[in-house]
Amino acid sequence: MMNDLNQRKPDIRRRGIYLLPNLFTTGALFSGFYAIVQAMNNRFEFAAVAIFIAMVLDGLDGRVARLTHTQSEFGAEYDSLSDMVSFGVAPSLLMYEWALKDLGKLGWFAAFTYCVGAALRLARFNTNIDVVDKRYFQGMPSPAAAALVAGFIWVVTDNADFFKVNDLSWVATALTIFAGLTMVSNVKFYSFKDINLRKSVPFVVVFLLAMFFMLVSSYPPGVLFLLFFAYSLSGYVMWLLDLRKPKPKQ
Repeated sequence: MMNDLNQRKPDIRRRGIYLLPNLFTTGALFSGFYAIVQAMNNRFEFAAVAIFIAMVLDGLDGRVARLTHTQSEFGAEYDSLSDMVSFGVAPSLLMYEWALKDLGKLGWFAAFTYCVGAALRLARFNTNIDVVDKRYFQGMPSPAAAALVAGFIWVVTDNADFFKVNDLSWVATALTIFAGLTMVSNVKFYSFKDINLRKSVPFVVVFLLAMFFMLVSSYPPGVLFLLFFAYSLSGYVMWLLDLRKPKPKQ
């Protein structure tokens, strides 16, 4: 009788998780949480930098998983939840605490527009991952939107002698709503996923990359903000160019 029960008992195996890619994801999650804590403590520049660090770590976890062949469903779900904290909740709370809370209901509306935009953007990405053109994102990706918001805060706080937060509250509101709506738009943004890092490149490419890093290091807040602001407009530029193309005759 005992043998029969043992045979009927399901074979339960503990499923492990891959450490290396999820370590990067955990680092990104911690950076997002750190940004929230620093925003609540009115240390806005630290919070903005933490969001950029989360963006770097988020970009590494997927590439590390693919290079080491350690992709998993757990990692994909964990990465999505981490993105919601680091690029959804953290930027919206940071912007609210920094410039929007004195605007009353409008401040709530702007911050929530960004937050729900990030949530919907991530949900749509997860459900359409196998059916969309991998060369382009549908809507601005949430890390780029977070970098746009955090970069703006970083630039202003780094130049506090020239800018007053109260004078820029309406600009902050418009930028936050713009980022939130752009994430859920159907505008295409180049994904850079078709770039093959294992492929050999001309020598000049390495030189240009070195120049790019020198440019960023010259003034990180301003260069990064302008970079992501230009990226946020690139999708609309592509959309306008597509409108100007003659439609094929039927």
